Amino acid sequence: MILVVTGTGTGVGKTVVTAALAAVAGVRVAVLKPAQTGVGRGEPGDVHTVAALVPSVTPVELARYPEPLAPATAAARAGLPQVRAEDVADAARALEGDHGLVLVEGAGGLLVWLNTEGQTLADVAVLLDAPVLVVARAGLGTLNEVALTAEALRARGLRPAGVVIGSWPTEPDLAMRCNLGDLPTMGAGPVVGALPQGCADQDPRSFAETARRALPHWRPGPATRG
Repeated sequence: MILVVTGTGTGVGKTVVTAALAAVAGVRVAVLKPAQTGVGRGEPGDVHTVAALVPSVTPVELARYPEPLAPATAAARAGLPQVRAEDVADAARALEGDHGLVLVEGAGGLLVWLNTEGQTLADVAVLLDAPVLVVARAGLGTLNEVALTAEALRARGLRPAGVVIGSWPTEPDLAMRCNLGDLPTMGAGPVVGALPQGCADQDPRSFAETARRALPHWRPGPATRG
């Protein structure tokens, strides 16, 4: 199975959620990052963060650009080859051959440009006919962000695999508590879970236990077409 993991924006916790999904999957997992930005040569990227939390995963990064920008802009400014949706889809299918689950983690939100042709993570999901899991913020404004992402999914006939809150504080405010009840009505599917704030600092064993508590019912499987 291939699952695309997108966010409602930058910094919402996609990488820690990707790691949590891998930790509870119960199958061999590959994590594919089409474009890593804002990381220099020799520095650990998102797939390395996932591998540090879940050492059993196969981490794959297709392209890396040093400036913390959208992949299309970062590639153009660095004079490096741009990522194409077709290449991402081919890489995901190849990994699927010997992995029970391939997690494709995007950069930023669903419609961030991978290249100057305007291809996005949504195009990758269409090529793969893969379900898309949405990682969202907990607080005020997240309902609109999730609704917009869900609308973009529906417009392309893509299947929502639910919503995961990437960072849930120990003392959530009123908006956050209300959002738990409202998010399932935004069109991206049910709230699958919420990762506690700071859990990325845990060792692999503790992180796996946290992931199981945060995502008690999630397992790789078909999603409902939106």
